[in-house]
Amino acid sequence: MRADRQNLKPDNCTNRGNKMGRGLYAARKAKNSQRKSRWKNPGFVRRALKSAKKADPMEGAHMARAIVLEKVGIEAKQPNSAIRKCVRVQLIKNGKQVTAFCPGDGAIKFIDEHDEVLIVGMGGRKGRSYGDLSGVRFKVVAVTDIALDQLISGKKEKVLR
Repeated sequence: MRADRQNLKPDNCTNRGNKMGRGLYAARKAKNSQRKSRWKNPGFVRRALKSAKKADPMEGAHMARAIVLEKVGIEAKQPNSAIRKCVRVQLIKNGKQVTAFCPGDGAIKFIDEHDEVLIVGMGGRKGRSYGDLSGVRFKVVAVTDIALDQLISGKKEKVLR
């Protein structure tokens, strides 16, 4: 009988290969390990460091006013072949320069240099560029407080200043 007892191992010695303890106060080790491993998840890192908001030229706002610096034509990515009409603008709130797309047929004709425009995000993946436009994340929705789609359709005319 005594020989049989010597061969038996206690319950807490059976799992020596596992790094996590199973004792009464082992939760601290498990919590700290979980906290460290969260930083391997790119989504968590992006949220924790607030990377998206720091990199955003509009600083979390949905719309921003800007001054047109120049008109530019940007070539579409493969397999498309076109020159998309865009404008280079400088944001009034912080002075950052971005490129904004002018949606609509002939919309670029209603936008002149030094005009004040209203830009919004275009809705690409995670706030990045949209569609076949590389590096363009914003679009123009209004020129001198008149909606761009109304100017294109002819419902309103641009006020000369």
